Amino acid sequence: MRFASLGSGSRGNAFVIEAGRTRVLIDCGFGPREAQARLGRFGLTPDDLTAILVTHEHSDHLNGVFALRARYGVAVHMTRGTCAAIDTNATTVECFDSQAAFAVEDLEIRPFPVPHDAREPVQFVISDGARRLGLLTDIGCVTRHVEGMLSGCDALVVECNHDASLLAASDYPARLKRRISGNFGHLSNGAAARLLQRINRAPLQHVVAAHLSQHNNRPELARNALAGALGCSPDWIGIADQTTGLEWRQIG
Repeated sequence: MRFASLGSGSRGNAFVIEAGRTRVLIDCGFGPREAQARLGRFGLTPDDLTAILVTHEHSDHLNGVFALRARYGVAVHMTRGTCAAIDTNATTVECFDSQAAFAVEDLEIRPFPVPHDAREPVQFVISDGARRLGLLTDIGCVTRHVEGMLSGCDALVVECNHDASLLAASDYPARLKRRISGNFGHLSNGAAARLLQRINRAPLQHVVAAHLSQHNNRPELARNALAGALGCSPDWIGIADQTTGLEWRQIG
């Protein structure tokens, strides 16, 4: 199993996971032409996708989903709450229970609910039967259930949205600062580091920081925070960049 990012940040998010002939896209916040171009960097086209899994209804995760479905017939999976939030016909998507595992061909998908300011947001642990990849972006605070879901994964993508000091000193309105740093907003570097300290990290082959704010964070700050929690070199921590994404990472 391997994974890559088409891009991660406030202007669009998408991760692709591949096992055998199965390829799923987690979210697609890019328009269809941009998504096609970004998939092309990894030798893929939208026709290669088995399904798109949607975490929640915010535009930076949803913008290109239904255009890809319409043009290429890609199956779309989301929670019933997300479906209701975007007021789409439930017959055009596959709705799943936010706490029940399901299969997409060669991949097992285990969604789990997260605190975020959306209707029924989830994140995922994805497995090919041998290895587990945990994805955690767009979450305001870490719960014990989230810790349990991510403990013992072989690879993790973890939100490092902001540095708390940079956000506090920014020119963002006070209300927006409270939203970002609140329990239904986004994880700071420090919160992501504390999560890593509380879970079983022994199997980890990859850790990737994602959804970094362009205004309130810097890659080196995210790397240093996560490396401090893991006791590793900052260079070992990957960054899912808004523009360039993240190259393929193999989970062996």
